[in-house]
Amino acid sequence: MEIEERTFAFAVRMVKLCQFLEEQLGVARTLANQLLRSGTSIGANVAESQAAQSRKDFIHKLEISLKEARETQYWLRLLIATELISIQRLQTLLDESIVITKILAKIVISTKKNMN
Repeated sequence: MEIEERTFAFAVRMVKLCQFLEEQLGVARTLANQLLRSGTSIGANVAESQAAQSRKDFIHKLEISLKEARETQYWLRLLIATELISIQRLQTLLDESIVITKILAKIVISTKKNMN
């Protein structure tokens, strides 16, 4: 699966998770907003990178995606640690965010190497 398709599918899963969190009371709703922003931004920036004006712009967009992927991992880990959602329910999302982070990091590193 290409990174653009993979991050889009991930964003769809984030939206569904955040819809569930929005139905909860209290802090879960606040965390849903943070998670929705970072979890959907990954794919949006990957999509933007496909129309980059330069290699530098391409790298910049993917670095933003990488930062958002790391932030998303943080929020998922926080949801698990605070027991707002069980690890069983979030483990596959957390695993996918880790895979996406590794893929994005590899693309950024290889693109930077090829610029020289």
